[in-house]
Amino acid sequence: MAFLFYNTTNSLRQFLQLSLVFRSSLVFPLRVVFLMWLVLWIERYLGADFGFLGIQPLTISGLIGFFTAPLVHGTIDYLISSTLPLLILGGILFYFYPDIAIRVFLQCYFFTNILVWFLGRPFYHIGASGVVYGVAFFLISFGFFRGNMRSLVISAIVIVFYGGIVYTVFPLDVRVSYESHLFGAITGLVTAFLLRKYERSEEG
Repeated sequence: MAFLFYNTTNSLRQFLQLSLVFRSSLVFPLRVVFLMWLVLWIERYLGADFGFLGIQPLTISGLIGFFTAPLVHGTIDYLISSTLPLLILGGILFYFYPDIAIRVFLQCYFFTNILVWFLGRPFYHIGASGVVYGVAFFLISFGFFRGNMRSLVISAIVIVFYGGIVYTVFPLDVRVSYESHLFGAITGLVTAFLLRKYERSEEG
């Protein structure tokens, strides 16, 4: 009876620890998503257009988009389409790769924007799709670059649910910034390659 009680208590403790880790893995993505929704709410409340906070390639004024472009969305539908993938993929990133998650996320955030500024078409680029593509392609490719079973399983899971993202790098709608998709994907792939030999302390 005591043995059964110990096992039950130990299992409950492990479950609570895992729940705490899972919840903490959503903190950073939730903060970003909160900022995205806050920006849209302020935009609607003021009746303003924050498109000028996007990335306008090769202009001095467009440099502000390095920091603000992923937070600005023109419509609520566009915002919703970015929110769920960012929470899910961001949660996976921070849960399974907590040691490098911040670095990966910030590289996908800023390097994508920098590439869009240098190479994008001459209009304002807004939205978090570049970050989403960056994180997605990092998670998909990281397992293949590392070659260990744990990372491969994570990559396989992401492919099952988000593998179709590969086919939307070049959207049919010319109003959509394919540059953000493309450079986000490239940033995610390069980041995964550069970090392929990174060793986590908990890995055997």
